[in-house]
Amino acid sequence: MCRTGQQSDPHDAGDDETSDAAFAALLEDSAEELYERAPCGYLSTLMDGTIAKINATLLDWLGMNREAVVGRLRFTDLLTVGGKLYHETHFAPLLRMQGEIGGIALEIKNADGVRMPMLVSSVVKQGAMGEPLLIRTTLFDARDRRAYEEELLRARKAAEEAHRQAEADRARLQDALAALQSSLLPDTLPAIPGMESAAHYRTASPDRLGGDFYDVFPLDATRFAFFLGDVCGKGPEAAAVTSLTRYTLRTAALHDPDPVSALTTLNKVLHERFSTGDPRYCTAIFGTLEPDPGTGQVTVHLASGGHPPALVLHADGTADFLPTPGGLLVGILPTAPFAPATTTLGPGDTLLLYTDGLTEARTGEGRTDLYGDEALRAFATYHAGRSPAAVVEALTGLLDSFGHGLDDDTALLALGVPAPSSQEPA
Repeated sequence: MCRTGQQSDPHDAGDDETSDAAFAALLEDSAEELYERAPCGYLSTLMDGTIAKINATLLDWLGMNREAVVGRLRFTDLLTVGGKLYHETHFAPLLRMQGEIGGIALEIKNADGVRMPMLVSSVVKQGAMGEPLLIRTTLFDARDRRAYEEELLRARKAAEEAHRQAEADRARLQDALAALQSSLLPDTLPAIPGMESAAHYRTASPDRLGGDFYDVFPLDATRFAFFLGDVCGKGPEAAAVTSLTRYTLRTAALHDPDPVSALTTLNKVLHERFSTGDPRYCTAIFGTLEPDPGTGQVTVHLASGGHPPALVLHADGTADFLPTPGGLLVGILPTAPFAPATTTLGPGDTLLLYTDGLTEARTGEGRTDLYGDEALRAFATYHAGRSPAAVVEALTGLLDSFGHGLDDDTALLALGVPAPSSQEPA
């Protein structure tokens, strides 16, 4: 009786028999058979290229018999026209200099004229004195590799074409968005007697619509109205709210130019329009300008709905925020209290309105700090006494300096009383 540990596994016995049979077949395989039926092409040529020996594998690829090749053809006769040219100008000279060359892509053509890509390696066999005797060459079928490379090339071209198409589509989208964005802003600011004005709009991304807005328009022959604000959100929905806000404020001002009344009307319209669905609201400053030709001063009445306070840049080189207390986001509640504020601009004074894209720009080495109100006040103080156009130009440069730290759209509106030419700073 055999012990359990000594019993043989029938599967192991079968594997051993298979291995033995394979090994026996390998021992019976002759060198001639290995040469003739190798998975690659072999040939030997004289130094002038005349074929002296060729294996059956290569003959099968060529579709030719041995008698038509050996002693009758040269290696170059197997190549395409381009292959012959490359062989004579590169392959053969390098082989003579180095004595061997490997992995060169050439094409041969068979008896039917079909081109076959090959990877060719050659080595010069030398005699006892170092004299060249013959050239041994190996050819590997590269048709599968060529097909793979062509597929990769097609995929790359398709990807490049898709990228070009995407860039073209993006450019068309940006053009359309720019046109739509410009339709939400005034083309030009109207001329205000006794005043100067300047505005600038900076989008954070050309691929999306912003929600910032501003406008200046006449109320009658002597008075003008202005507003600036920021709609919550981005994209087409924000653009729709921007359009509704602009035309609501314009219409409300024609009926009652009081800033508190205009914002109250806007609050009612936005809340009624969006209270049942996706809530939409905005921040806004609305005001009126009343120039006094006799004194050269301009009285400004305004009110704010949750918007950053306006800055007054004085001719004496100072700058202060104009308090607008009690402002609530416009449209977020059915009723909202808006408090009025008044200031007077003298010669050389400028009223600056802006959206929070300016003060919330990220600064610092790690882009982790916000620019902030006090930095803006310091910047404005440095430019106090300058014209509205000069102030907006300086702020435009400031926005440029933020680079990728500018995450939000920014609107700027500056309204000022011209300073006497002798007082305009350099």
